[in-house]
Amino acid sequence: MKTLLVTSYNKKLYDRYAHRFDKTYCWSFEKRIYNEDENLFDLVPECKEFVERNKDRKYKNFLFDGVRFCYKVYSYTHAILNNDADGVIWIDADSVFYKPIDEDWIKEHIYSEDCMITYLGRGNQYSECGFLYFNMKHPKIKDFALAMKEMYDRDLIYNEIEQHDSYIFDVVRKRFEVNFDVQNYNIGDQAKAHVQARSILGTVYDHTKGNRKESGVSPEWLRRNR
Repeated sequence: MKTLLVTSYNKKLYDRYAHRFDKTYCWSFEKRIYNEDENLFDLVPECKEFVERNKDRKYKNFLFDGVRFCYKVYSYTHAILNNDADGVIWIDADSVFYKPIDEDWIKEHIYSEDCMITYLGRGNQYSECGFLYFNMKHPKIKDFALAMKEMYDRDLIYNEIEQHDSYIFDVVRKRFEVNFDVQNYNIGDQAKAHVQARSILGTVYDHTKGNRKESGVSPEWLRRNR
């Protein structure tokens, strides 16, 4: 079983927080970085086109900032469509790694043979997409990647109530569950806030999301692991 791990950042974000990702990375999987300053636009010109078309849109807050989160979606959809791995992990670059894991750990805790995607649900709130596992053996996974990419290529995200990547992920995921009877594996729970820290993933790494980025540690992770 071969796993590819994917993330994206630029120099500004590397200096701010992604250097911790780079310095602490200890998982056994091949790592692919989509760098927004170096290779992403060359690999995925549609990403650059989306940014150019929509960079001047006005928005109230991050829930409506489609451009901010498009780099992530274009990165993981490119990885899904262009690799020979058995599974692809997306993980946000504001993550700090504490314990090594390998394919056996993924098989035990993350992978589900009949499921297309493993994700962190949060009840009736949009999913936490700082960690996603894509089962590359699933017959619909590349169709899912193309459908996600189309939401940005055709600016369809702006037809939705919110434009951030987690909301769009849920829209497309649910469409596949309803239209194609696809099963997905929810390793989250029914509560809101920092679901990653509460999940099995909280035992091996910390997602320093939001205002946790500056300190490089989540209070929720500390409470669980001290």
